[in-house]
Amino acid sequence: MTSTETAGQQPGNSSASAFTQAANDRDAAPQFVLPLVARIEKSDPPARTDALETAARAVLALLSDERSAGDGEWAAAVRDWQDARIRKVVRRARGAEWRRAGALPGITVTGARAEVRVFPPVPLDGWPKELARLQVSGTELDDPEPPGPPAADRPVLWLNPGLEMSAGKEMAQAGHAAQLAWWELSDADRAAWRAAGFPLSVRSAAAAEWETLTHSGLPVVHDAGFTEIAPGETVVAEGGDRFCPLPRIRRP
Repeated sequence: MTSTETAGQQPGNSSASAFTQAANDRDAAPQFVLPLVARIEKSDPPARTDALETAARAVLALLSDERSAGDGEWAAAVRDWQDARIRKVVRRARGAEWRRAGALPGITVTGARAEVRVFPPVPLDGWPKELARLQVSGTELDDPEPPGPPAADRPVLWLNPGLEMSAGKEMAQAGHAAQLAWWELSDADRAAWRAAGFPLSVRSAAAAEWETLTHSGLPVVHDAGFTEIAPGETVVAEGGDRFCPLPRIRRP
């Protein structure tokens, strides 16, 4: 599966000049990456939407874990990662590869059938050998049936309908969108979302709604264009009625 990077704006950068300066500062900082490994068994792969949603929830699990905060054992790595560009790489594993990955410090998140393990950030060129040997590309996932409409109580991560991305690329992009949404929330809203298990949906936006979504003031992922696609907007995070209460666009 494939790596990606976001140029999404972190909280507090209220002007274009501040955003440009922040982007330059992030480029100058040491670069880290958040590794995610999806379990893709040859005979029983997960559905695509299930994998996307599970990857997004895995990123949130890492961000909300006590080891990522304060003086936690992962906190310094998470801070260094977020001070640079927010890179995520999704690799695939099965069988013994998956068992070896599971022995490393991290968090495994499960979906309906999908399993994704997220690890604390590592230097861009400092992957553990158990993860570095895993494949990045070559696996595609499909939905046996189109996913139904998203539940109104949870946030929706809307994919750009004009882009074609591999499953790994979309998993990383969904993770970016979940992270941008997380940054926008109060401590109370974060705690409520976490206690519920981070319910969320990932769907492809209707072509007629994409422009409205990207100009709505909602968190938008801007991919840097290093892999698969040209630089541009890839995912918009819209809030739910109950969990992750970001604004919602009005629909007829």
